[in-house]
Amino acid sequence: MVTGPTQDEGGLVSQADHLGQSLRVAADARRSRRTQRVRKLVLSLAVLVVALAVWWLVTALELVQPLYLPSPAAVWQAFVESNTCRELESGRTVCGEQNYYMWEHLIASMQRIAVGVGVAIVLGPLVGFLMASIGWLNTALEPYLNFLRALPPLGYIGLLIVWFGIGNTSKYWLLFLAAFPPIVIATINGVRGVREDSIHAARSMGASQWQVGRHVILPATLPEVIGGIRIAVGFAWTTVVAAELNAGIPGIGGLAYVSGQQLQTALTIACIIVIGLAAVALDALLKHLGTLLVPWYGRA
Repeated sequence: MVTGPTQDEGGLVSQADHLGQSLRVAADARRSRRTQRVRKLVLSLAVLVVALAVWWLVTALELVQPLYLPSPAAVWQAFVESNTCRELESGRTVCGEQNYYMWEHLIASMQRIAVGVGVAIVLGPLVGFLMASIGWLNTALEPYLNFLRALPPLGYIGLLIVWFGIGNTSKYWLLFLAAFPPIVIATINGVRGVREDSIHAARSMGASQWQVGRHVILPATLPEVIGGIRIAVGFAWTTVVAAELNAGIPGIGGLAYVSGQQLQTALTIACIIVIGLAAVALDALLKHLGTLLVPWYGRA
């Protein structure tokens, strides 16, 4: 006599089918994300190829004088020469540009940004948390924070040089002042965006003020803080040329400025490209770091 599956066996089969369906859906979602990434990469590369082709065509047809727009080959040659040693017609050997290789200029700028933005990363969240938590402090400081945020770096670089000289100290201050307001504002928005029912729930379970801040407010605020840091780092990169207008050698911004003054357009464009690529790489690193620190953000 043949009998059908028991109720327990039917439940196990149903659970297995459900699990298999969930795995198939997850696999399809992963394939879809990979396909989207590939499409975005192909589109970006296609745009790059078209831009380079147009650039090469304009310079090959001499529609623009090389002084104003050198060819891609000339820019590449300037980049290579700035990272190698070469012998001049006079017989003298020169290495890099302005006595430094380009990668040394880039590292010098990154060190300045690391100091200026690093101090802003330490102080910004603290000040933002205090302003979001203490009403009178926010009322007292918010106008000055917005005033500082609205000032262009070139507006006070001269004053910083008068106060701190043309050395690295004035550059540190300039980059700090450029990065500090975005981080503070992001922290304030993050703290104010914490749901009150989460705080009340933690307090009803006996959590202290410190525990509420550490286990509720901090995790909820962290995504906003990381976003503010990304904005601050990007703004600091846009400020690096202004920071290195005076005594900016070594420095990638200073090299771009000096080469422009000397009408070395190919080298100037090479510096601009390096600054842009470094900014994109740094932002991607911060984005990945944010994903590691707050893996739940956007998924819950």
